[in-house]
Amino acid sequence: MHLGMDEPRECQYNQICTHNSSSPAETPHSKKRKVKRKWQVFPGRNKFYCDGRIMMAKQTGVFYLTMVLILVTSGLFFAFDCPFLASNLTPAIPAIGGVLFFFVMGMLLRASFSDPGVLPRATPDEAADVERQIDANGASGPGYRPPPRTREVLINGQTVKLKYCFTCKIFRPPRASHCSLCDNCVERFDHHCPWVGNCVGKRNYRFFYLFILSLSFLTIFIFAFVITHVILRSNRTGFLSALKDSPARYPSTTAQRL
Repeated sequence: MHLGMDEPRECQYNQICTHNSSSPAETPHSKKRKVKRKWQVFPGRNKFYCDGRIMMAKQTGVFYLTMVLILVTSGLFFAFDCPFLASNLTPAIPAIGGVLFFFVMGMLLRASFSDPGVLPRATPDEAADVERQIDANGASGPGYRPPPRTREVLINGQTVKLKYCFTCKIFRPPRASHCSLCDNCVERFDHHCPWVGNCVGKRNYRFFYLFILSLSFLTIFIFAFVITHVILRSNRTGFLSALKDSPARYPSTTAQRL
């Protein structure tokens, strides 16, 4: 009887020891494999770079065109016009142009790489809870979609209607809208701008506004001093000679040499 009672205890002890010794070795590896950051499981159509620090839309071709246009135009101005203007007028012209150029590029990158104000989608439990609270008022089926749903809330003593987003499963705050290109609800959504490759919303609207404003100043600045350069050269050598000395003649000269 004594031996019969010891055998189950010994088996039970061995099973417990085997289970405890194997779990510490497996648990850390399994946890490391399953851990993912939020941008890696982001449900929208955005693209992320630099470990999720840079957020852009999926279509970025026009954004690169914007950068090329600004870089080429400014590069021609600094290479061909600024040396003459600095020696004949004032060295402040290329300095001011450089400040404007770097400010424009900085605002463009901030507007393009920043989060425009994407609202997080509802979790499955939250979405199910919202669906339970809403009365569909109609028959349900695989192809049935209920009419637009709204919810009235009181904000600063005023009644405001919140619209329901069927994709994000949330009631959008006022002035928020769903971007069909990025497939996200954006807070204070203004528009989707392909020239900056991102949506324009609450968090990057000031950068977009400063980019447009500074780009306008840079364009006027370059145009005004290019005309000044042509006028000064025309007074010295004539209008045709001034045009020959302009950057437009260099591609044709290179082609003739080849």
